[in-house]
Amino acid sequence: MQITTDQDGQTVISTFEMTPGTCTDVLEALQDAYDKVIRHQPGFMGGAIHVNDAQTRIATYSRWRDRADFQAMLRTPEMRERNRAIAQMCARFEPIMYEVAALYHPD
Repeated sequence: MQITTDQDGQTVISTFEMTPGTCTDVLEALQDAYDKVIRHQPGFMGGAIHVNDAQTRIATYSRWRDRADFQAMLRTPEMRERNRAIAQMCARFEPIMYEVAALYHPD
């Protein structure tokens, strides 16, 4: 998945805040969702899951062909159920859509 500024599509960055004791549970739930549901949805172009050192935050990054594809995935009964379960394990859960504004690479 190459990031470009001229590509149509939607970038979604979601952040999850939790206690270190629930980090593994949230991570496993996200991995299972990406493996079994999200990556198979129309318009999904790729994604990644990141965990901070303190195990109090997880960030996911995903690229979608367009906003409608991402929203359709969220509306599936399976993802609605999965997102409710994940949200219950988190102090905060925030998905936000972005467009790539600038890219930087080493010289």
